[in-house]
Amino acid sequence: MVEAPQTDEGWFSLHDFRSIDWDAWRDAPERERRRAIEEGEAFLKRREQVADAEAGDSGLFSVLGHKADLLFVHFRPTLDDLSAIERRFEDTALANFTERTSSYVSVTEVSGYVSDAYFEEGREAVDAGLRRYIEGKLKPEIPDDEYVCFYPMSKRRGEEYNWYDLDFEDRADLMADHGEVGKQYAGKIKQVIASSVGFDSHEWGVTLFGSDPTDIKDIVYEMRFDPASSRYGEFGDFYVGRRFPPVDLGAYLAGETVPTGDAAEGGHGEGGHHAHAEGDHHTHGGGGHHADDGHGHGEGHDHSGAAGGSAHGDHPHGEGDTGGDGDHPHAGGGRGEGGSGGTDDADAEIRGELADLDIYAGKPHGEDVYATVLYSEADVDELFDEVEGLRGNFDHYGTHVKTAVYEGRHTDRAAVVSVWDTASAAETAAGFLSELPEVVGRAGEESGFGTMGMFYTTKSEHRQDFVDTFDGVEDLLSDMEGHLETDLMVNVEDDDDMFIASQWEAKDDAMAFFGSDEFRETVQWGREVLADRPRHVFLA
Repeated sequence: MVEAPQTDEGWFSLHDFRSIDWDAWRDAPERERRRAIEEGEAFLKRREQVADAEAGDSGLFSVLGHKADLLFVHFRPTLDDLSAIERRFEDTALANFTERTSSYVSVTEVSGYVSDAYFEEGREAVDAGLRRYIEGKLKPEIPDDEYVCFYPMSKRRGEEYNWYDLDFEDRADLMADHGEVGKQYAGKIKQVIASSVGFDSHEWGVTLFGSDPTDIKDIVYEMRFDPASSRYGEFGDFYVGRRFPPVDLGAYLAGETVPTGDAAEGGHGEGGHHAHAEGDHHTHGGGGHHADDGHGHGEGHDHSGAAGGSAHGDHPHGEGDTGGDGDHPHAGGGRGEGGSGGTDDADAEIRGELADLDIYAGKPHGEDVYATVLYSEADVDELFDEVEGLRGNFDHYGTHVKTAVYEGRHTDRAAVVSVWDTASAAETAAGFLSELPEVVGRAGEESGFGTMGMFYTTKSEHRQDFVDTFDGVEDLLSDMEGHLETDLMVNVEDDDDMFIASQWEAKDDAMAFFGSDEFRETVQWGREVLADRPRHVFLA
């Protein structure tokens, strides 16, 4: 018998398509319509806050065409969670004006195409980048303010082409080639592939997200010419729409363009805070070697590394109260305050300590930025060519600040630094970057307390003075307790742009250096030779 790839399952998924009874809506008294909007908005907000479960995500979309008007997408840890969501919606006044036109039930998964070691030796046997990739596939996040395309698909079982008669290696090769097409859309398309074998009419449900709907069209079009699709793919109906926040529900029903842009900044849902999965930041789902879905949309992946999804920035939703109560605006319970938990507290503590030392910790206008740093031993020119391609895709997103290659002065490795406005966007970018050649580590995953130290932009005429002074400070560092390694790394595109990559055994050791007279004198001297003040950047 042909070998079936192993699978590992994550969250269950429900795509709930609804049409509006527009005649009933127009004929309803204003009081009933207002109540429907209030109850519908409250219900959808609480779903996006994941107030009904320990983890998950939800999103509201308008749908174009005759097949539906609205799409509710829910990811939850259990099928029972999704069942409860269905029944709670029917208890709202909005449900009286809707009719379900279709639905799709599935579960996210990874398969043996992703990694043999993951299934044979366990989660800890694979590298951190691949673990993040797998986690992102099993527990996906829904991007904010993006277009969506959903369609079901199956693998052909015909007389001439039968996917299930192919041996494992042939299927794996087809999947790898298919994924190469998808890699061209890294940073443009995020996808979620979920298995519906035994759950629904097809074998997989495919959900594509993108900020430009033509990118969705282009990737589906290109992949139609790939043998994994042209010979073996069978597709159901396609649905296309646009995400909008629950607060815009009234505007949608009034015929206005949504999203209106009037919702609070920071994402959909109440308060702009997210509680996806037990407080963890997860990368967005990937592409490339899937289970037998035959899709490599967007991100692409192979056995060597991880892939992220849309580098679109944070869209955290408030945690709110747990439990299923309070869906109606007049019921008990209150708004979730939101909050990011211990990581933000630690960042704030370090930022405060740096401020006490007169060290700026943030962007020039006060907002924080977040960075992911990966180290590579590849040839610097080869590494730069790869990064330049990724950077073009990153630039599609407003949360992207910069991505650059820095060459070490005293080490054989280079650093790829990607800076973003939000922690989750930086974490997602790490998924793409981990597939770069000869990546040997990621800052923040070493033992001890890692800090990037500072970014420095020198005045060109004082660049060598700065380097010479750093060499003196480096001698001081070598004798300091708890110091492991420090290097001044230089941007390969701009000799005046540098950062210190520094590794310490503990935070107290690093802060002792920042508080030393020698460092203070260096900072004071630096004001004369730097084009801008040094900036501490938090690792994502």
